[in-house]
Amino acid sequence: MGESSIPFKNLHSREYTGHKKKVHSVAWNCTGTKLASGSVDQTARVWHIEPHGHGKVKDIELRGHADSVDQLCWDPKHADLIATASGDKTVRLWDARSGKCSQQAELSGENINITYKPDGTHIAVGNRDDELTILDVRKFKPIHRRKFGYEVNEIAWNMTGEMFFLTTGNGTVEVLTYPSLRPLDTVVAHTAGCYCIAIDPMGRCLKAVLTFSSYSHANCGSTY
Repeated sequence: MGESSIPFKNLHSREYTGHKKKVHSVAWNCTGTKLASGSVDQTARVWHIEPHGHGKVKDIELRGHADSVDQLCWDPKHADLIATASGDKTVRLWDARSGKCSQQAELSGENINITYKPDGTHIAVGNRDDELTILDVRKFKPIHRRKFGYEVNEIAWNMTGEMFFLTTGNGTVEVLTYPSLRPLDTVVAHTAGCYCIAIDPMGRCLKAVLTFSSYSHANCGSTY
């Protein structure tokens, strides 16, 4: 156990209730003070988390999507800006303080994955048709689209923003250069589809890739 590890026996749990249907995505903001959730009920919610708080939970409902909110992600540089991806083919940018939508982009398919570039300048969105769209955050308009000939699941940049990762239905992690999106390498990760990926934000394992397959097996590799 590392010096900064916290024993699970010392942790406490708390339940947050608000959505009317199942939740598909949760994410912390960059300061760890707010937790967002996206749901099949077509809404997202932002929960203000107070350490050791026992009073009434403060939450804001983000309403406007016409289909399930399948994934969401926070601006890595701004603790109150959050982006949501929905099956209604739109991506929305919200102010978590007011609950208002400040930007909206209409894309070509049902969106299921979304992630921010670490410097906060671009957003990547994946849809059910295995198409990747890159949005310029300032203008909130697509600057690049790429359709892949294989199943694309979760997506992520490395911490420098120079590489882009795709988990695939073939059990691989495809490594692309950014912004060209040229293939760089293929990491054979699993014998079944890879569905999730996370990059170690501390860089302790260079760029650590964590993937989960349908066999409930996890690989963690030090790559690039």
